[in-house]
Amino acid sequence: MSRARSEALFTRAQNVLPGGVNSPVRAYRAVGGNPPFLVRGQGCRVWDEDGNEYIDFVGSWGPLILGHSNPEVLEAVGKAMQNGLSFGAPTAIEVEIAELLVSMVPGIDMVRMVNSGTEAVMSALRVARGVTGREKLVKFEGCYHGHSDAMLVGAGSGALTQGVPDSAGVTRGAARDTLLAQYNDLDSVSALFDANPGEIAAVIVEPVAANMGVVPPAPGFLAGLRSLCDKHGALLIFDEVITGFRLARGGAQEYFGVRADLVTFGKIIGGGMPVGAYAGRREIMSQVAPTGPIYQAGTLSGNPVAMAAGLTQLRILNDHPEYFPALEEKAKTMAEAMRASAMRHGAALTVNQCGGLLCPYFTDRPVRSFADTKTSDLDKFKRYFNKMLARGLYIAPSQFEATFVNVSHGEAEVQAFCAAADAALAEL
Repeated sequence: MSRARSEALFTRAQNVLPGGVNSPVRAYRAVGGNPPFLVRGQGCRVWDEDGNEYIDFVGSWGPLILGHSNPEVLEAVGKAMQNGLSFGAPTAIEVEIAELLVSMVPGIDMVRMVNSGTEAVMSALRVARGVTGREKLVKFEGCYHGHSDAMLVGAGSGALTQGVPDSAGVTRGAARDTLLAQYNDLDSVSALFDANPGEIAAVIVEPVAANMGVVPPAPGFLAGLRSLCDKHGALLIFDEVITGFRLARGGAQEYFGVRADLVTFGKIIGGGMPVGAYAGRREIMSQVAPTGPIYQAGTLSGNPVAMAAGLTQLRILNDHPEYFPALEEKAKTMAEAMRASAMRHGAALTVNQCGGLLCPYFTDRPVRSFADTKTSDLDKFKRYFNKMLARGLYIAPSQFEATFVNVSHGEAEVQAFCAAADAALAEL
Protein backbone atom coordinates (compact mmCIF):
# COMPACT_ATOMS: atom_id res chain seq x y z
CA MET A 1 0.00 0.00 0.00
CA SER A 2 1.24 3.50 -0.82
CA ARG A 3 1.84 5.99 1.97
CA ALA A 4 3.30 8.83 -0.10
CA ARG A 5 1.19 11.56 1.51
CA SER A 6 1.97 10.27 5.03
CA GLU A 7 5.69 10.13 4.19
CA ALA A 8 5.61 13.71 2.93
CA LEU A 9 3.77 14.89 6.02
CA PHE A 10 6.24 13.12 8.31
CA THR A 11 9.13 14.84 6.54
CA ARG A 12 7.46 18.21 7.12
CA ALA A 13 6.59 17.32 10.72
CA GLN A 14 10.19 16.56 11.64
CA ASN A 15 11.11 20.17 10.90
CA VAL A 16 8.63 21.61 13.38
CA LEU A 17 7.81 18.84 15.91
CA PRO A 18 10.40 16.94 18.01
CA GLY A 19 10.80 13.63 16.18
CA GLY A 20 7.90 14.64 13.96
CA VAL A 21 5.32 13.77 16.62
CA ASN A 22 3.55 15.11 19.69
CA SER A 23 3.91 11.87 21.68
CA PRO A 24 7.01 9.64 21.37
CA VAL A 25 5.53 6.21 20.54
CA ARG A 26 3.83 7.68 17.46
CA ALA A 27 7.22 8.08 15.76
CA TYR A 28 7.42 4.30 15.09
CA ARG A 29 11.08 4.17 16.09
CA ALA A 30 10.57 0.87 17.93
CA VAL A 31 9.06 -0.81 14.87
CA GLY A 32 10.88 0.90 11.99
CA GLY A 33 9.42 2.83 9.10
CA ASN A 34 7.32 5.95 9.39
CA PRO A 35 3.80 6.33 10.78
CA PRO A 36 0.67 6.60 8.68
CA PHE A 37 -1.07 9.94 9.25
CA LEU A 38 -4.71 9.24 10.07
CA VAL A 39 -7.48 11.39 8.72
CA ARG A 40 -10.76 9.65 9.59
CA GLY A 41 -12.27 7.01 11.85
CA GLN A 42 -15.61 5.23 11.76
CA GLY A 43 -16.55 2.39 14.07
CA CYS A 44 -13.53 0.09 14.33
CA ARG A 45 -11.85 1.35 11.15
CA VAL A 46 -9.50 4.23 10.35
CA TRP A 47 -8.20 5.70 7.10
CA ASP A 48 -4.88 7.41 6.46
CA GLU A 49 -3.99 10.38 4.26
CA ASP A 50 -3.38 8.05 1.31
CA GLY A 51 -6.80 6.43 1.60
CA ASN A 52 -5.53 3.16 3.11
CA GLU A 53 -8.07 1.47 5.38
CA TYR A 54 -7.15 -0.31 8.63
CA ILE A 55 -9.03 -2.24 11.30
CA ASP A 56 -8.15 -0.29 14.41
CA PHE A 57 -7.10 -2.12 17.59
CA VAL A 58 -5.60 1.00 19.21
CA GLY A 59 -8.74 3.11 19.63
CA SER A 60 -6.82 6.27 20.56
CA TRP A 61 -4.99 4.13 23.16
CA GLY A 62 -8.11 2.80 24.80
CA PRO A 63 -10.83 5.41 25.36
CA LEU A 64 -12.84 4.80 22.19
CA ILE A 65 -14.59 1.84 23.73
CA LEU A 66 -17.64 2.44 21.49
CA GLY A 67 -15.48 2.92 18.41
CA HIS A 68 -14.79 6.01 16.33
CA SER A 69 -17.43 8.64 15.58
CA ASN A 70 -20.21 7.11 17.65
CA PRO A 71 -23.30 8.98 16.41
CA GLU A 72 -24.73 9.63 19.88
CA VAL A 73 -21.42 11.03 21.12
CA LEU A 74 -21.00 13.21 18.04
CA GLU A 75 -24.54 14.55 18.38
CA ALA A 76 -23.93 15.48 22.02
CA VAL A 77 -20.66 17.22 21.16
CA GLY A 78 -22.29 19.16 18.32
CA LYS A 79 -25.07 20.41 20.60
CA ALA A 80 -22.61 21.43 23.32
CA MET A 81 -20.44 23.33 20.83
CA GLN A 82 -23.40 25.44 19.77
CA ASN A 83 -23.49 26.90 23.27
CA GLY A 84 -19.76 27.68 23.47
CA LEU A 85 -16.42 25.92 23.74
CA SER A 86 -15.29 26.94 27.23
CA PHE A 87 -16.52 29.02 30.14
CA GLY A 88 -14.17 28.45 33.05
CA ALA A 89 -17.33 28.52 35.17
CA PRO A 90 -19.66 25.88 36.64
CA THR A 91 -22.03 24.08 34.26
CA ALA A 92 -24.82 21.60 34.91
CA ILE A 93 -23.19 18.87 32.85
CA GLU A 94 -20.24 18.69 35.29
CA VAL A 95 -22.68 17.77 38.05
CA GLU A 96 -24.43 15.19 35.87
CA ILE A 97 -21.25 13.34 34.89
CA ALA A 98 -19.95 13.39 38.48
CA GLU A 99 -23.23 11.97 39.76
CA LEU A 100 -23.08 9.23 37.13
CA LEU A 101 -19.48 8.37 38.00
CA VAL A 102 -20.34 8.12 41.70
CA SER A 103 -23.26 5.81 40.88
CA MET A 104 -21.10 3.55 38.67
CA VAL A 105 -17.81 3.24 40.56
CA PRO A 106 -17.69 1.45 43.93
CA GLY A 107 -16.35 3.34 46.92
CA ILE A 108 -16.25 6.89 45.55
CA ASP A 109 -18.33 9.80 46.84
CA MET A 110 -16.76 12.80 45.14
CA VAL A 111 -14.97 13.56 41.86
CA ARG A 112 -12.67 16.34 40.66
CA MET A 113 -12.42 16.80 36.90
CA VAL A 114 -9.07 17.60 35.31
CA ASN A 115 -7.71 17.52 31.76
CA SER A 116 -5.60 14.36 31.42
CA GLY A 117 -4.61 11.15 33.12
CA THR A 118 -1.24 12.68 33.97
CA GLU A 119 -2.94 15.57 35.75
CA ALA A 120 -5.30 13.21 37.56
CA VAL A 121 -2.43 11.12 38.93
CA MET A 122 -0.35 14.16 39.87
CA SER A 123 -3.32 15.58 41.79
CA ALA A 124 -4.24 12.30 43.50
CA LEU A 125 -0.67 11.92 44.75
CA ARG A 126 -0.78 15.44 46.19
CA VAL A 127 -4.03 14.58 47.92
CA ALA A 128 -2.51 11.42 49.39
CA ARG A 129 0.44 13.38 50.74
CA GLY A 130 -1.80 16.12 52.08
CA VAL A 131 -4.19 13.75 53.83
CA THR A 132 -1.51 11.53 55.40
CA GLY A 133 1.13 14.20 56.08
CA ARG A 134 3.71 11.87 54.54
CA GLU A 135 5.97 12.40 51.54
CA LYS A 136 7.04 9.06 50.08
CA LEU A 137 5.22 7.13 47.38
CA VAL A 138 5.44 3.54 46.15
CA LYS A 139 5.05 2.75 42.46
CA PHE A 140 5.83 -0.36 40.46
CA GLU A 141 8.65 -0.72 37.97
CA GLY A 142 7.26 -0.74 34.44
CA CYS A 143 3.96 0.89 35.39
CA TYR A 144 3.25 4.22 33.73
CA HIS A 145 1.28 6.94 35.50
CA GLY A 146 1.78 9.88 33.18
CA HIS A 147 4.75 12.18 32.77
CA SER A 148 4.78 14.17 36.02
CA ASP A 149 8.30 14.21 37.48
CA ALA A 150 7.68 11.95 40.46
CA MET A 151 6.21 9.22 38.24
CA LEU A 152 9.00 9.16 35.62
CA VAL A 153 10.94 6.71 37.72
CA GLY A 154 10.97 3.15 36.42
CA ALA A 155 8.22 4.13 33.98
CA GLY A 156 6.71 1.91 31.32
CA SER A 157 4.78 2.70 28.14
CA GLY A 158 6.47 5.16 25.80
CA ALA A 159 9.43 5.67 28.12
CA LEU A 160 10.08 1.94 28.05
CA THR A 161 9.62 1.77 24.28
CA GLN A 162 12.23 4.48 23.78
CA GLY A 163 14.71 2.61 25.94
CA VAL A 164 14.89 5.42 28.52
CA PRO A 165 12.76 4.33 31.48
CA ASP A 166 13.57 7.62 33.24
CA SER A 167 13.80 11.12 31.81
CA ALA A 168 16.38 13.88 31.64
CA GLY A 169 15.11 16.95 33.43
CA VAL A 170 13.70 15.03 36.39
CA THR A 171 15.55 16.30 39.45
CA ARG A 172 16.95 14.12 42.21
CA GLY A 173 14.59 15.87 44.60
CA ALA A 174 11.51 14.98 42.54
CA ALA A 175 12.55 11.34 42.29
CA ARG A 176 13.92 10.95 45.80
CA ASP A 177 10.59 10.15 47.45
CA THR A 178 9.40 7.69 44.80
CA LEU A 179 10.11 4.13 45.88
CA LEU A 180 10.11 1.27 43.36
CA ALA A 181 8.47 -2.08 43.99
CA GLN A 182 7.98 -5.07 41.67
CA TYR A 183 4.53 -5.70 40.20
CA ASN A 184 2.94 -8.94 41.46
CA ASP A 185 5.52 -9.11 44.29
CA LEU A 186 3.96 -8.27 47.66
CA ASP A 187 7.21 -8.94 49.48
CA SER A 188 8.88 -6.07 47.63
CA VAL A 189 6.13 -3.72 48.81
CA SER A 190 6.26 -4.99 52.39
CA ALA A 191 10.02 -4.46 52.44
CA LEU A 192 9.60 -0.81 51.42
CA PHE A 193 7.08 -0.22 54.20
CA ASP A 194 9.45 -1.84 56.70
CA ALA A 195 12.38 0.27 55.49
CA ASN A 196 10.35 3.51 55.59
CA PRO A 197 8.16 3.27 58.69
CA GLY A 198 5.48 5.96 58.89
CA GLU A 199 6.79 7.72 55.77
CA ILE A 200 4.81 6.27 52.85
CA ALA A 201 1.73 8.26 51.85
CA ALA A 202 0.41 5.97 49.13
CA VAL A 203 0.89 2.99 46.89
CA ILE A 204 -0.14 3.69 43.30
CA VAL A 205 -0.77 0.79 40.94
CA GLU A 206 -2.31 -0.03 37.58
CA PRO A 207 -4.76 -2.78 38.62
CA VAL A 208 -3.82 -4.44 35.34
CA ALA A 209 -0.34 -3.37 34.30
CA ALA A 210 -1.15 -2.16 30.80
CA ASN A 211 1.89 -0.02 30.03
CA MET A 212 4.34 -2.89 29.85
CA GLY A 213 2.03 -4.77 27.55
CA VAL A 214 -0.72 -6.45 29.55
CA VAL A 215 0.21 -8.08 32.85
CA PRO A 216 -2.80 -9.08 34.98
CA PRO A 217 -2.52 -9.06 38.76
CA ALA A 218 -1.66 -12.40 40.34
CA PRO A 219 -4.37 -13.86 42.59
CA GLY A 220 -4.28 -12.02 45.91
CA PHE A 221 -1.92 -9.26 44.73
CA LEU A 222 -4.40 -6.36 44.79
CA ALA A 223 -6.02 -7.59 48.00
CA GLY A 224 -2.53 -7.87 49.50
CA LEU A 225 -1.80 -4.25 48.60
CA ARG A 226 -5.04 -3.25 50.30
CA SER A 227 -4.00 -5.08 53.47
CA LEU A 228 -0.50 -3.60 53.49
CA CYS A 229 -1.83 -0.06 53.05
CA ASP A 230 -4.33 -0.58 55.86
CA LYS A 231 -1.63 -1.99 58.13
CA HIS A 232 0.75 0.91 57.55
CA GLY A 233 -1.73 3.78 57.29
CA ALA A 234 -1.10 4.53 53.61
CA LEU A 235 -3.63 5.17 50.86
CA LEU A 236 -4.12 2.79 47.94
CA ILE A 237 -4.50 4.50 44.55
CA PHE A 238 -5.81 2.66 41.49
CA ASP A 239 -4.69 4.25 38.26
CA GLU A 240 -7.62 3.33 36.03
CA VAL A 241 -6.70 5.50 33.05
CA ILE A 242 -6.74 2.28 31.00
CA THR A 243 -8.88 -0.16 33.01
CA GLY A 244 -11.64 2.26 34.02
CA PHE A 245 -14.95 1.41 32.29
CA ARG A 246 -13.18 -1.20 30.17
CA LEU A 247 -13.06 -4.21 32.49
CA ALA A 248 -16.47 -3.61 34.04
CA ARG A 249 -19.10 -0.93 34.60
CA GLY A 250 -17.36 0.02 37.85
CA GLY A 251 -13.81 -0.53 36.60
CA ALA A 252 -11.15 -2.66 38.24
CA GLN A 253 -12.61 -2.23 41.74
CA GLU A 254 -15.75 -4.02 40.60
CA TYR A 255 -13.89 -6.53 38.41
CA PHE A 256 -11.42 -7.64 41.10
CA GLY A 257 -13.51 -6.88 44.20
CA VAL A 258 -10.84 -4.71 45.84
CA ARG A 259 -11.49 -1.14 47.00
CA ALA A 260 -9.01 1.70 46.53
CA ASP A 261 -8.92 4.96 48.49
CA LEU A 262 -8.42 7.09 45.39
CA VAL A 263 -9.03 6.30 41.73
CA THR A 264 -7.72 8.14 38.68
CA PHE A 265 -9.35 8.19 35.25
CA GLY A 266 -8.28 9.54 31.87
CA LYS A 267 -9.68 10.19 28.43
CA ILE A 268 -12.19 7.34 28.55
CA ILE A 269 -14.48 9.56 30.63
CA GLY A 270 -14.32 12.14 27.86
CA GLY A 271 -15.24 9.80 25.04
CA GLY A 272 -11.67 10.23 23.78
CA MET A 273 -11.46 13.98 24.35
CA PRO A 274 -8.79 15.48 26.69
CA VAL A 275 -10.24 14.71 30.11
CA GLY A 276 -9.16 13.19 33.40
CA ALA A 277 -10.54 12.88 36.91
CA TYR A 278 -9.61 11.71 40.37
CA ALA A 279 -12.15 10.45 42.84
CA GLY A 280 -12.43 8.99 46.32
CA ARG A 281 -14.25 8.89 49.60
CA ARG A 282 -15.83 12.10 50.89
CA GLU A 283 -13.48 12.49 53.84
CA ILE A 284 -10.50 12.40 51.49
CA MET A 285 -11.85 14.50 48.63
CA SER A 286 -13.22 17.18 50.98
CA GLN A 287 -9.59 18.07 51.70
CA VAL A 288 -9.28 19.47 48.15
CA ALA A 289 -9.60 23.26 47.68
CA PRO A 290 -11.83 25.17 48.12
CA THR A 291 -13.15 23.04 51.00
CA GLY A 292 -9.71 21.93 52.16
CA PRO A 293 -6.04 22.90 52.15
CA ILE A 294 -4.88 20.79 49.17
CA TYR A 295 -4.73 23.08 46.15
CA GLN A 296 -5.51 22.10 42.57
CA ALA A 297 -7.15 24.15 39.84
CA GLY A 298 -7.68 24.34 36.07
CA THR A 299 -9.52 26.66 33.71
CA LEU A 300 -10.42 23.85 31.32
CA SER A 301 -11.37 21.33 34.01
CA GLY A 302 -14.93 20.20 33.37
CA ASN A 303 -14.91 21.64 29.84
CA PRO A 304 -18.55 21.44 28.66
CA VAL A 305 -17.78 19.95 25.23
CA ALA A 306 -15.58 17.21 26.69
CA MET A 307 -18.16 16.57 29.42
CA ALA A 308 -20.86 16.14 26.78
CA ALA A 309 -18.81 13.47 25.01
CA GLY A 310 -17.91 11.69 28.23
CA LEU A 311 -21.38 11.77 29.75
CA THR A 312 -22.89 10.30 26.59
CA GLN A 313 -20.36 7.48 26.38
CA LEU A 314 -20.67 6.63 30.08
CA ARG A 315 -24.47 6.59 29.87
CA ILE A 316 -24.30 4.12 26.98
CA LEU A 317 -21.89 1.88 28.90
CA ASN A 318 -24.02 2.13 32.03
CA ASP A 319 -27.11 1.11 30.06
CA HIS A 320 -25.37 -1.86 28.41
CA PRO A 321 -23.64 -4.03 31.01
CA GLU A 322 -23.59 -6.83 28.44
CA TYR A 323 -20.83 -4.97 26.57
CA PHE A 324 -18.19 -5.91 29.14
CA PRO A 325 -18.39 -9.72 28.96
CA ALA A 326 -18.66 -9.38 25.17
CA LEU A 327 -15.41 -7.39 25.06
CA GLU A 328 -13.72 -10.03 27.18
CA GLU A 329 -15.00 -12.83 24.95
CA LYS A 330 -13.64 -11.14 21.81
CA ALA A 331 -10.24 -10.63 23.42
CA LYS A 332 -10.18 -14.26 24.61
CA THR A 333 -10.95 -15.46 21.09
CA MET A 334 -8.06 -13.45 19.70
CA ALA A 335 -5.65 -14.53 22.42
CA GLU A 336 -6.54 -18.23 22.06
CA ALA A 337 -6.21 -18.03 18.29
CA MET A 338 -2.73 -16.52 18.59
CA ARG A 339 -1.66 -19.22 21.04
CA ALA A 340 -2.92 -21.92 18.67
CA SER A 341 -1.11 -20.28 15.74
CA ALA A 342 2.12 -20.08 17.72
CA MET A 343 1.91 -23.76 18.57
CA ARG A 344 1.14 -24.67 14.95
CA HIS A 345 4.05 -22.63 13.58
CA GLY A 346 6.53 -23.40 16.36
CA ALA A 347 6.77 -19.78 17.51
CA ALA A 348 7.82 -18.81 21.04
CA LEU A 349 4.84 -16.73 22.12
CA THR A 350 3.03 -15.87 25.32
CA VAL A 351 -0.28 -14.00 25.03
CA ASN A 352 -1.66 -12.21 28.09
CA GLN A 353 -5.30 -11.15 28.18
CA CYS A 354 -7.57 -9.50 30.73
CA GLY A 355 -11.01 -8.13 29.92
CA GLY A 356 -10.88 -6.43 26.53
CA LEU A 357 -7.08 -6.07 26.65
CA LEU A 358 -4.44 -8.41 25.26
CA CYS A 359 -0.76 -8.42 24.38
CA PRO A 360 1.54 -10.95 22.66
CA TYR A 361 5.09 -11.37 23.96
CA PHE A 362 7.68 -13.17 21.85
CA THR A 363 9.05 -15.29 24.64
CA ASP A 364 8.66 -18.90 25.76
CA ARG A 365 8.14 -18.03 29.42
CA PRO A 366 5.06 -16.77 31.29
CA VAL A 367 4.90 -12.99 31.65
CA ARG A 368 3.90 -12.05 35.17
CA SER A 369 6.31 -9.20 35.96
CA PHE A 370 8.28 -6.33 34.47
CA ALA A 371 11.38 -8.53 34.34
CA ASP A 372 9.42 -11.14 32.36
CA THR A 373 8.33 -8.55 29.76
CA LYS A 374 11.97 -7.78 28.98
CA THR A 375 12.53 -11.36 27.79
CA SER A 376 10.34 -10.71 24.74
CA ASP A 377 12.19 -10.65 21.42
CA LEU A 378 11.73 -7.04 20.27
CA ASP A 379 12.98 -7.75 16.76
CA LYS A 380 10.27 -10.39 16.32
CA PHE A 381 7.66 -7.95 17.62
CA LYS A 382 8.89 -5.37 15.11
CA ARG A 383 8.45 -7.85 12.24
CA TYR A 384 5.07 -8.99 13.58
CA PHE A 385 3.88 -5.39 13.80
CA ASN A 386 4.84 -4.54 10.24
CA LYS A 387 3.29 -7.73 8.85
CA MET A 388 0.03 -6.89 10.64
CA LEU A 389 0.08 -3.29 9.40
CA ALA A 390 0.71 -4.44 5.83
CA ARG A 391 -2.43 -6.60 6.14
CA GLY A 392 -4.52 -3.64 7.28
CA LEU A 393 -4.41 -4.30 11.04
CA TYR A 394 -3.63 -1.14 13.00
CA ILE A 395 -2.09 -2.18 16.33
CA ALA A 396 0.08 -0.36 18.86
CA PRO A 397 3.62 0.28 17.51
CA SER A 398 5.22 -0.95 20.73
CA GLN A 399 5.73 -4.26 22.48
CA PHE A 400 4.82 -2.51 25.71
CA GLU A 401 1.31 -1.36 24.84
CA ALA A 402 -2.02 -3.18 24.83
CA THR A 403 -4.19 -4.31 21.95
CA PHE A 404 -7.63 -2.80 22.61
CA VAL A 405 -10.89 -4.45 21.64
CA ASN A 406 -13.95 -2.22 21.47
CA VAL A 407 -17.72 -2.59 21.10
CA SER A 408 -17.65 -1.86 17.36
CA HIS A 409 -15.39 -4.84 16.57
CA GLY A 410 -17.62 -7.55 15.14
CA GLU A 411 -17.02 -11.20 14.38
CA ALA A 412 -15.57 -10.30 10.97
CA GLU A 413 -12.96 -8.00 12.47
CA VAL A 414 -12.03 -10.47 15.21
CA GLN A 415 -11.55 -13.21 12.59
CA ALA A 416 -9.57 -10.81 10.37
CA PHE A 417 -7.22 -10.19 13.28
CA CYS A 418 -6.84 -13.92 13.95
CA ALA A 419 -6.12 -14.66 10.28
CA ALA A 420 -3.60 -11.83 9.96
CA ALA A 421 -1.82 -12.88 13.16
CA ASP A 422 -1.68 -16.50 11.96
CA ALA A 423 -0.12 -15.44 8.66
CA ALA A 424 2.33 -13.10 10.42
CA LEU A 425 3.44 -15.81 12.86
CA ALA A 426 3.86 -18.28 10.01
CA GLU A 427 6.24 -15.86 8.27
CA LEU A 428 8.31 -15.16 11.39
